[in-house]
Amino acid sequence: MARLSSIAVAIGSLLLVAACSEQKPPAPALIQAPTAGRLTLSYSTVADLKPVSATLTTRDMGEARARLSGILVSLLVREGDQVSQGQVIAMVKDDRLALVTASYDAQVAAAAAESARSQADLARTRSLFNQGIYARARMDQVEAMAKAANATLEAARAQRAASAELGAQGAIRAPTSGRVLMANVPLGSVVMAGQSVARITAGPSVVRLELPEAQARVLKVGDPVQVSLDDVAGGGVGVIQTGRITQIYPSVTAGQLVADVTAPGLPDDLVGQRVRVMIRIGQRQALVVPSRYVSTRYGIDYVRLVQKDGAASDTPVQTTAAAEPGEVELLSGVRPGDVLAMMGPNS
Repeated sequence: MARLSSIAVAIGSLLLVAACSEQKPPAPALIQAPTAGRLTLSYSTVADLKPVSATLTTRDMGEARARLSGILVSLLVREGDQVSQGQVIAMVKDDRLALVTASYDAQVAAAAAESARSQADLARTRSLFNQGIYARARMDQVEAMAKAANATLEAARAQRAASAELGAQGAIRAPTSGRVLMANVPLGSVVMAGQSVARITAGPSVVRLELPEAQARVLKVGDPVQVSLDDVAGGGVGVIQTGRITQIYPSVTAGQLVADVTAPGLPDDLVGQRVRVMIRIGQRQALVVPSRYVSTRYGIDYVRLVQKDGAASDTPVQTTAAAEPGEVELLSGVRPGDVLAMMGPNS
């Protein structure tokens, strides 16, 4: 028993020594913050931003449509080509129109022959009338026949011109200057009058956004909008442009309101691509500080919190980007009335 007691006493002594040798975790380092550059936190009114769906497009779209039915015999443009207004981009041909025009040519020839015969009869009748052989009634009758023959000739020529013009309407022209977005009708296809053969952009590039109709009242023409060009080719990564709402469409489709936003630097090479847009739907209270008061270390944001005795310690906070560039919104970790010191360049 005495031996067991001595062993227990030895184990207890070892545990006591080990417990005394443990070190407590160091407390957060306190530094003396300078008095210059301190900031007292207080709520400020900021814009309440909401992400909405938007599409990069142009203000209008032009449809190059066929004016007559027939066979598509040529398509002179492809997707992505630049065209000018009035340029011939396709040709539709109807062989029946050539036959109709040929028949009108024959009618013109017949009417011309009849008109020539009437003019000859009129010349002979006038000569005999002047000699007193024909009466005045005969002279008036021949003149009327000559005028009718001339009118018939003019009518035949007009019908022939109308038929030729109808055949010329097989040329499909670009309705506006812009870029061809779609031209997917294969050659040899039968097209009907009014069918679209190509779609062409028209007007400047805009960002077209959609949002629920319940939020339609908050939008106004001229409101600022943040457009993120991260996903647009050529826009770069993290490029944010500030645009303005230029048009709000009065109609609501499927519960969605449509509006157009213009912004500088919008690319025009990928029409229809999705972009991220932040619109202002109201105002709220938030803690907003300049970004120089926040430092990021190992993925965690810190601010330098100043105590009443002037000592400062780095406190982790949760942040998000503010509406204005160069500012950060503090979501948690601090409260109004706290005093912050500016973070150094090596913080």
